[in-house]
Amino acid sequence: MRERHTLNFLLPRLPFNHRYVGWLHVKRSTSDVKLELLSLSRTRCRQFLARLDYSRTRKAAITTQCIWRGKVARKELRKLKLAARETGALQAAKNKLEKQVEELTWRLQLEKRMRADLEESKSQENAKLQAALQEVQQQYKETKDTLVKEREAAKKVAEIAPVIKEVPVIDTELMNKLRDENDKLKTLVSSLEKKIDDTEKKYDETNKISEERLKKAMDAESKIDDLNMAMLRLQEKISNMATDEKVQRQALLSTPVRSMSEHLSIPIVPKNLENGYHEAEEPKEPQSAPPALKDYGNGDPKLRKSSAEKQQENVDALIDCVAKNLGYCEGKPVAAFTIYKCLLHWKSFEAEKTSVFDRLIQLIGSAIENEEDNDNLAYWLSNTSSLLFLLQRSLKAAGAPGTVSRKKPPQPTSLFGRMAQGLRSASFANMHVEATDVVRQVEAKYPALLFKQQLTAYVEKIYGIIRDNIKKELSSLISLCIQAPRTMKASMLRISGRSSGQTQSNHWQKIIENLDILLKLLQDNHVPPVLAQKIFTQIFSYINVQLFNSLLLRRECCSFSNGEYVKAGLAELELWCAKATSEYAASSWDEIRHIRQAVGFLVIFQKFRISYDEIVHDLCPILSVQQLYRICTQYWDDKYNTQSVSSDVLSNMRVLMTEDSNNAESSSFLLDDNSSIPFSVEDITNAIQEKDFSDVKPAEELLENPAFQFLQD
Repeated sequence: MRERHTLNFLLPRLPFNHRYVGWLHVKRSTSDVKLELLSLSRTRCRQFLARLDYSRTRKAAITTQCIWRGKVARKELRKLKLAARETGALQAAKNKLEKQVEELTWRLQLEKRMRADLEESKSQENAKLQAALQEVQQQYKETKDTLVKEREAAKKVAEIAPVIKEVPVIDTELMNKLRDENDKLKTLVSSLEKKIDDTEKKYDETNKISEERLKKAMDAESKIDDLNMAMLRLQEKISNMATDEKVQRQALLSTPVRSMSEHLSIPIVPKNLENGYHEAEEPKEPQSAPPALKDYGNGDPKLRKSSAEKQQENVDALIDCVAKNLGYCEGKPVAAFTIYKCLLHWKSFEAEKTSVFDRLIQLIGSAIENEEDNDNLAYWLSNTSSLLFLLQRSLKAAGAPGTVSRKKPPQPTSLFGRMAQGLRSASFANMHVEATDVVRQVEAKYPALLFKQQLTAYVEKIYGIIRDNIKKELSSLISLCIQAPRTMKASMLRISGRSSGQTQSNHWQKIIENLDILLKLLQDNHVPPVLAQKIFTQIFSYINVQLFNSLLLRRECCSFSNGEYVKAGLAELELWCAKATSEYAASSWDEIRHIRQAVGFLVIFQKFRISYDEIVHDLCPILSVQQLYRICTQYWDDKYNTQSVSSDVLSNMRVLMTEDSNNAESSSFLLDDNSSIPFSVEDITNAIQEKDFSDVKPAEELLENPAFQFLQD
């Protein structure tokens, strides 16, 4: 019975009717049942332990995740707080600057109104003085007339007086009256003469003032005329650019297919032989594409189509080859030389309609789309400038003086004459073989001239992109150079002087590294030294403008320690210019003369002993009075606590500033950054020589193509 009860306990889910039936069918011993119970208890125990372990690990994982998320959230909160502080400070600085700009504009308007009122009052005073002068002159004339009349009357009375001596009483009374009247008239005349003298003096003074104002008005009119002329030039340039754009658009939109007879209408040119006879030269290939088959116009359409396809294939091969980085040969870009040789051989410059130039312009435009890759930009600057040089030396407009054919001199009849002429011609050929092999003057049609204009625009564009990229990289470093002395004061309390000095010079070192990278980039890509000089001069001018303007605008930068720090950085720039040589640096060091003179003034001891003439003529000859006054008033010695210049020097500066207040150019003390293109096509052509291209080899990839065998000649 016990065994049955145990089995009933083990099988609680079976229906009631089948429990004992299961007991009848399953005949097991009590030992087996015990073993099963024991295994069941073990599995339950293992299950409990596993679940306990799982719950513990899960709890630990959740806690670690919560701790990590809290840590990350706190970091993000710190970053957000710092960003909020920085944005708040920037916003406050922006608001201050906006207020200053508003105040300055308000003051400017007030000064303009005051000047206008002064000019109106002066003109009114002049009119009043002139009217008073005219009145005085009229009174003077009237008094003169009355005096003359009275003198004549007195003479008549004097003549009549002896006759009337018989009545003595009446004569004495008349004489007394006349004397009184004469005295009064004399006093009147003297007073009128004094008034006339005074009015003449006033008239002279007013004349001087009016002459000075006339001079100023004439100067202002001349300046206005100059400005109008400059505006007209700018408008002409803009109109020329607009017409060029219209022409380019029309050339791109309206490109009708020219009939093949136009391509083949080439006149037969007589060819001079050595014996003096002429031989008719066969018609040449079309001038708008690579050389094709002879009798092209008289052939069937299939031949025309195949030759056109060959021409298109040759152009495609050139474009595919030039799109790659072909490198340099003898310091000159291979791609530019290859393009020039192909265009010269295909006579594309003499063609009236061709698509080669559009393909090349599209290639250059797509190649410089990535404006952040300075290496690629320098490569294309070298290629475009070299190709522009070759085009400038080769292309001549139709009817230009350089394209007139020269006649041969008459052949000498004697044997010695022919020998001498042969020797001269051989030496002349040896002297000029290099230049004639590379560059050949051609009468250029409109597409070639348009291509040269577009190429010039791309040279200027690539130059501007490289210059602006370097300016962007240097702007943050320059601001750090200005802020370094202030930020280093806090760090000096925590770190040693040696490490702080290293961090101070670190910003200038980064500027030098950027300049080294740019110099190496231009040298590796063989950019013409003229363009490299212009880039470095404009970059140094940008450094000068940024440092000098920040020195004048921020009083905390106009200190003795900041002057020492900037002077040390400028010394490093001077060393860099000496290492870069004049071929690339040129006049770059002269571009930072404003900041050099300002810093030199900041670090001078005993400024109160320096006179105004010494400052203007010896220390800072290039700085204006407004700039000097700004530096002198903002200067503070945070190192030795010395004084600035004396009050006499400042008063002299104020007097000169008030005298120059009428001049708008002299009133501004900040420098402007020059972002114009500082070179022309003539500068590039004068800097490069034709003989430099004599040993340049074209692209090896095209030399293997049988259609480009002319490149091996």
